[in-house]
Amino acid sequence: MRICGVGDNVVDRYPRRGLMYPGGNALNVAVHATRCGADGAYLGVTGNDAAGAHIRAALAAEGVRTERLRTVEGPTAHATVHLDDGGNRHFGECSEGVSRFRLTPDDLDWLAGFDLVHTGDCAHLEDQLPQLARAARRVSYDFSDRPWRYAGPLLPQLYCAVFSRPDADDTEAAHLIARAHTLGPRLVVVTRGHRGALIGRAGRAPYAQPVVAVEPLDTLGAGDSFIASLLVALLGGLPLAEAAARSAAYAAEVCALPGAFGRPAPFPAPDSPSAAVDRTPV
Repeated sequence: MRICGVGDNVVDRYPRRGLMYPGGNALNVAVHATRCGADGAYLGVTGNDAAGAHIRAALAAEGVRTERLRTVEGPTAHATVHLDDGGNRHFGECSEGVSRFRLTPDDLDWLAGFDLVHTGDCAHLEDQLPQLARAARRVSYDFSDRPWRYAGPLLPQLYCAVFSRPDADDTEAAHLIARAHTLGPRLVVVTRGHRGALIGRAGRAPYAQPVVAVEPLDTLGAGDSFIASLLVALLGGLPLAEAAARSAAYAAEVCALPGAFGRPAPFPAPDSPSAAVDRTPV
């Protein structure tokens, strides 16, 4: 099965470690889907700086296809990450860099060859979602903690809708799933951190998946890895209960890794020579 992440990429900067890790929702899903057995690809934009070079190298090392990845002049997006004593991540200063882009007709033709395309609110493709939905067989969209007024107009174009609601109880999560189903998505997932996930498939009662207990090193990427694994498992024909359990176990493994999927590199000071953009033609 072929899955493509479309949209955001960043380097997640950890000031205390002096390290940066590749990340971003669309990129993370592409990487974790590939690790879970999919033919994974990523479409987005990196800058021609050290951070962009590191992201491109990480994707190559992970075996993620990047033939539609663009590199342009300017800074790669970044996010500053802080961890508390329990390994829970908190975001600080962020920059979008050069990450915003427009899909071309060639991009859309290429994406038509995938079984599923995953994107989300950080990709800023809302106005392009109709074209993407027409081109792709299935579209998965991560709304993160966005409110209903943002999600509602986009839902009719989706196969899968993902929401982050860490404070929602089972009743609240089930209500959100039922409401989303009325607008079209066949699969709706509500992730709730330590409370686990509630997963709804059209015409069936929601399924509750608890977290797998683990001593986390870093929770960054846990939700993205859960979604990637779940999509691969369900598209591969696994029953929901088996797919959800497998995905919870996989997300627990990811919590034992630094960053969203490992692969650190030192991040340079803003005024250091290595922070300058790379002028090599791409």
